[in-house]
Amino acid sequence: MTHYDPLKPPDPEQWRSLDEQAQLQFVQDYHRRARIRLPRATQHAVIHVIVENQILLGDETPVRRTVRRLISEGLDRHESIHALGSVLAAHVNDLLRGPDPGAEPIRSYYAALDDLTAEDWRRSG
Repeated sequence: MTHYDPLKPPDPEQWRSLDEQAQLQFVQDYHRRARIRLPRATQHAVIHVIVENQILLGDETPVRRTVRRLISEGLDRHESIHALGSVLAAHVNDLLRGPDPGAEPIRSYYAALDDLTAEDWRRSG
Protein backbone atom coordinates (compact mmCIF):
# COMPACT_ATOMS: atom_id res chain seq x y z
CA MET A 1 0.00 0.00 0.00
CA THR A 2 1.48 3.34 -1.02
CA HIS A 3 -1.14 5.79 0.24
CA TYR A 4 -4.58 6.17 1.81
CA ASP A 5 -7.50 7.94 0.16
CA PRO A 6 -10.73 8.06 2.19
CA LEU A 7 -12.71 8.65 -0.99
CA LYS A 8 -11.88 5.06 -2.03
CA PRO A 9 -12.04 1.91 0.07
CA PRO A 10 -8.56 0.61 0.84
CA ASP A 11 -7.68 -2.81 -0.49
CA PRO A 12 -8.83 -5.07 2.37
CA GLU A 13 -5.79 -7.37 2.29
CA GLN A 14 -3.31 -4.52 2.14
CA TRP A 15 -5.07 -2.51 4.87
CA ARG A 16 -5.31 -5.53 7.18
CA SER A 17 -1.64 -6.34 6.62
CA LEU A 18 -0.68 -3.00 8.20
CA ASP A 19 -0.35 -2.59 11.92
CA GLU A 20 -2.43 0.15 13.54
CA GLN A 21 0.50 2.57 13.69
CA ALA A 22 1.03 2.27 9.93
CA GLN A 23 -2.72 2.74 9.33
CA LEU A 24 -2.65 5.88 11.48
CA GLN A 25 0.36 7.19 9.58
CA PHE A 26 -1.34 6.66 6.21
CA VAL A 27 -4.42 8.57 7.41
CA GLN A 28 -2.33 11.40 8.83
CA ASP A 29 -0.28 11.57 5.62
CA TYR A 30 -3.47 11.85 3.56
CA HIS A 31 -4.73 14.81 5.58
CA ARG A 32 -1.31 16.49 5.43
CA ARG A 33 -1.08 16.02 1.64
CA ALA A 34 -4.63 17.33 1.23
CA ARG A 35 -3.67 20.34 3.40
CA ILE A 36 -6.53 19.63 5.77
CA ARG A 37 -5.72 21.33 9.05
CA LEU A 38 -6.93 19.46 12.09
CA PRO A 39 -6.72 20.64 15.69
CA ARG A 40 -6.40 17.06 16.95
CA ALA A 41 -4.83 15.20 14.03
CA THR A 42 -3.96 12.05 15.95
CA GLN A 43 -7.45 11.64 17.41
CA HIS A 44 -8.92 12.32 13.98
CA ALA A 45 -6.73 9.61 12.45
CA VAL A 46 -7.67 7.14 15.20
CA ILE A 47 -11.37 7.59 14.39
CA HIS A 48 -10.66 7.10 10.67
CA VAL A 49 -8.78 3.88 11.36
CA ILE A 50 -11.49 2.51 13.65
CA VAL A 51 -14.22 3.25 11.11
CA GLU A 52 -12.17 1.77 8.23
CA ASN A 53 -11.58 -1.38 10.27
CA GLN A 54 -15.26 -1.60 11.17
CA ILE A 55 -16.18 -1.24 7.48
CA LEU A 56 -13.95 -4.21 6.72
CA LEU A 57 -15.98 -6.34 9.13
CA GLY A 58 -18.62 -6.39 6.40
CA ASP A 59 -22.06 -7.50 7.47
CA GLU A 60 -20.95 -8.33 11.02
CA THR A 61 -21.86 -4.75 11.96
CA PRO A 62 -24.07 -2.05 10.39
CA VAL A 63 -21.06 0.19 9.68
CA ARG A 64 -20.48 -0.76 6.03
CA ARG A 65 -24.22 -0.61 5.33
CA THR A 66 -24.40 2.84 6.96
CA VAL A 67 -21.52 4.17 4.85
CA ARG A 68 -23.22 2.92 1.70
CA ARG A 69 -26.53 4.48 2.74
CA LEU A 70 -24.91 7.84 3.53
CA ILE A 71 -23.18 7.81 0.15
CA SER A 72 -26.52 7.07 -1.53
CA GLU A 73 -27.91 10.08 0.39
CA GLY A 74 -25.28 12.32 -1.19
CA LEU A 75 -22.23 12.29 1.09
CA ASP A 76 -18.88 11.27 -0.33
CA ARG A 77 -17.02 8.41 1.34
CA HIS A 78 -14.77 10.73 3.36
CA GLU A 79 -17.76 12.69 4.69
CA SER A 80 -19.46 9.40 5.52
CA ILE A 81 -16.44 8.28 7.54
CA HIS A 82 -16.59 11.58 9.43
CA ALA A 83 -20.32 11.18 10.07
CA LEU A 84 -19.82 7.68 11.44
CA GLY A 85 -16.80 8.89 13.37
CA SER A 86 -18.90 11.53 15.09
CA VAL A 87 -21.36 8.84 16.21
CA LEU A 88 -18.46 6.66 17.38
CA ALA A 89 -16.84 9.53 19.31
CA ALA A 90 -20.13 10.40 21.03
CA HIS A 91 -20.64 6.74 21.90
CA VAL A 92 -17.15 6.41 23.39
CA ASN A 93 -17.64 9.65 25.31
CA ASP A 94 -20.88 8.31 26.79
CA LEU A 95 -19.13 5.09 27.81
CA LEU A 96 -16.33 7.02 29.48
CA ARG A 97 -18.84 8.95 31.55
CA GLY A 98 -20.08 5.68 32.97
CA PRO A 99 -22.15 2.92 31.46
CA ASP A 100 -25.89 3.01 31.83
CA PRO A 101 -26.79 0.08 34.11
CA GLY A 102 -28.54 -2.61 32.11
CA ALA A 103 -27.72 -0.97 28.78
CA GLU A 104 -26.07 -2.85 25.96
CA PRO A 105 -23.52 -0.33 24.64
CA ILE A 106 -22.98 -1.91 21.25
CA ARG A 107 -26.72 -1.92 20.58
CA SER A 108 -26.96 1.81 21.31
CA TYR A 109 -24.05 2.48 18.94
CA TYR A 110 -25.66 0.43 16.19
CA ALA A 111 -29.03 2.12 16.78
CA ALA A 112 -27.37 5.53 16.48
CA LEU A 113 -25.81 4.44 13.17
CA ASP A 114 -29.21 3.30 11.92
CA ASP A 115 -30.67 6.70 12.85
CA LEU A 116 -27.85 8.71 11.23
CA THR A 117 -28.73 10.47 7.97
CA ALA A 118 -26.73 12.60 5.56
CA GLU A 119 -29.08 15.48 6.35
CA ASP A 120 -28.35 15.14 10.08
CA TRP A 121 -24.62 15.21 9.35
CA ARG A 122 -24.90 18.28 7.11
CA ARG A 123 -26.91 20.13 9.76
CA SER A 124 -24.40 19.28 12.47
CA GLY A 125 -21.91 21.64 10.87
